[in-house]
Amino acid sequence: MKSDFPRVLSLLRKEKGISQKEAAEKLGVSQALLSHYEKGIRECGLDFLIRAADFYNVSTDYLLGRSADPEGLTIAAEDIPEPDSAGKENGMSSAGVLPVLNKKLIANSLNILFDLLAKSGSRDLTKYVSNYLMGAVYRMLRIIYGFSPKNNMNAFSVKEPGALESADAFMKQNEFRARRLAKDQSVKTEELTLSTEGLSRSYPLFASSLFSLIKNCEDGMEK
Repeated sequence: MKSDFPRVLSLLRKEKGISQKEAAEKLGVSQALLSHYEKGIRECGLDFLIRAADFYNVSTDYLLGRSADPEGLTIAAEDIPEPDSAGKENGMSSAGVLPVLNKKLIANSLNILFDLLAKSGSRDLTKYVSNYLMGAVYRMLRIIYGFSPKNNMNAFSVKEPGALESADAFMKQNEFRARRLAKDQSVKTEELTLSTEGLSRSYPLFASSLFSLIKNCEDGMEK
């Protein structure tokens, strides 16, 4: 059984707010056996896997760690909602000025960054930059997730201690690989010749956000 199964099985029970004894009764096994499943000591059979998926209302792929979506869905690019839609959905308009402002600066700057990646014509460069940025979001989310002792850390497959350090290493590895591509002939470097005037002309809606982001970062660096 995939190693993610014990973690996900335990996480689902705790998020449902029931004891191991209650879950075992519902799933038709002894508490001792369920404990072994949740600890990864024993592997379950197909019958139990299906019962657990039905009981927790998730897919077997999610239970096995084969899908990050509880329903086992894979998301195509066209199915991912736009960032503005997500902002409206989670009520950021009532969160105050600073979160909304910073979100816009980052989102608008990312529009420019990913357009430049598209112009570079390099799938590898796009992958390394994307991995780095996802690592940064992951690290900050994990820090915030850890603020409340009520949050179940089984939501993450990489355990503490060392999870943040591993994420940092992942980011540095992708940064190194991106920098190493500077002389790669597959990168259309002529498309990446930039100037403030050229950026303002090419991205009239987003350039000011990028310039503000750069200034905020460099002000912080100098401090």
